Amino acid sequence: MKKWLFIFILLLIVLASAGGFWLTKKEDSTPPPPEQPVEENPVPTTPFTGEVMDLTTTGRPVMAVVNNHPDARPQTGLAEADIIFEMIAEFNITRFVALYQSEDPNKIGPIRSARDYFVELAIAYDAFFVAHGYSPDAREMLESGVVDHVNGMQYDGTLFQRSTDRIAPHNSYITKENITKAMDNAQTSTEYKGQSPYYFYDSMQNDKLNEQALSIRVEYGTNELFYSDFLYNSQSQLYSRSVNGVVMADKETFETIKVSNVLVFEAQHETIDSKGRQSIDLSSGGEALLFQAGGVREIEWNSVNGMLVPFMDGEVVKLMPGKTWIHIVPTDPGIEQSVSYTP
Repeated sequence: MKKWLFIFILLLIVLASAGGFWLTKKEDSTPPPPEQPVEENPVPTTPFTGEVMDLTTTGRPVMAVVNNHPDARPQTGLAEADIIFEMIAEFNITRFVALYQSEDPNKIGPIRSARDYFVELAIAYDAFFVAHGYSPDAREMLESGVVDHVNGMQYDGTLFQRSTDRIAPHNSYITKENITKAMDNAQTSTEYKGQSPYYFYDSMQNDKLNEQALSIRVEYGTNELFYSDFLYNSQSQLYSRSVNGVVMADKETFETIKVSNVLVFEAQHETIDSKGRQSIDLSSGGEALLFQAGGVREIEWNSVNGMLVPFMDGEVVKLMPGKTWIHIVPTDPGIEQSVSYTP
């Protein structure tokens, strides 16, 4: 009896061992999960230029309204802007809205009055807004506190200084130091909390564009004083801007204004008063042209949380690293009549 019991126990041990072996073989036969590629830490870049970020360039954007009247030229501080939006302020007179984040100019100006669509851009880009004066609609928005701002109407002669070589309203300037003071006075955040909607190529290489465009003209109405000309330099891969044959340069530093990307967005405009002020639809999107690397591409633009972004086939179009000039032109007469270019 003991002999049979011993044999029975031994058999159980053998079967258990075999079962474990089969289980082990089954588990071992399952293919391991594929190894995930180890991603290198990406080099941090500035949100609006796609260039390598300096540790000091993480601050909140500043958006300033800069005068483009002939009596306000040449301007100061535009060479440092990451993005310059050019659009109509009244009739066919354009004005610049300059976005600063990666660089801080020592002085900006001449500063000019706000429009409601300028304020909308500042809100969307989480920017501290700088202007001197306002339209009725813009004043209502600013006084309601929708955006952190400083205005020369309240600080003329203190934070804003008048130059003596020009007459008002073409002579109001603000310094980097006084913008910092204004932000302190407003007790507002100095850190950038937004998220840039723009994508950039990793280098100066980009997708091959269908058509060459080395010289560009953007027109507003029939007033040649507000025509913009851009000339592409194949060595620097940058566009220089000129008006009436005069190359645009900084009044203080003489630095030429150069950008990596020129965008033209078509938007619905409507004249709303006898002074020629406009209502501009910056939310519906529309037809667009992208000029970069000496070429041109027909695209469209869309509003992404209020920010103006180039798209193609439902995807964001990449920009060349560097600064960008964005024109907003009316749907009437339209982008085809407002823009011309030559190879």
